Amino acid sequence: MASSSNPFLAFWTNQLTLWEIWWATPQVMTHRLTRMARAGHAPSVRDQREFTRMGTEKVDAFSRAGWAMGLELWRVQQQWWLAWLRAWPLAGGTLAVPRLPSVNYHRLLARGMAPVHRRVTANARRLGRTKL
Repeated sequence: MASSSNPFLAFWTNQLTLWEIWWATPQVMTHRLTRMARAGHAPSVRDQREFTRMGTEKVDAFSRAGWAMGLELWRVQQQWWLAWLRAWPLAGGTLAVPRLPSVNYHRLLARGMAPVHRRVTANARRLGRTKL
């Protein structure tokens, strides 16, 4: 995950993750599309398992990404609420304007990319060792 203390490092860590996704995705697609073309109208049991896995893992990876990003935004929302609660009216009856924490978009992006990155790079390694 990207470092939250150094925005420059966080940016480049996210860029590297995106590049790895960009590099592994065509490898996985090529392998699977070639398998589909070779299987024709009667895919083997092994091919059927792979084709089923192809759909379920996408749903799994992207739902995990959505949850991870949602939880990160929820965490920031909770920090905002706590900041406002701490700014409750002072002794004189005035409300202190709280210093609201900012959203760390590098961290948010890293949380969302992590499940997809994990899945696509694992598939590239696994399918790279598999004979067509």
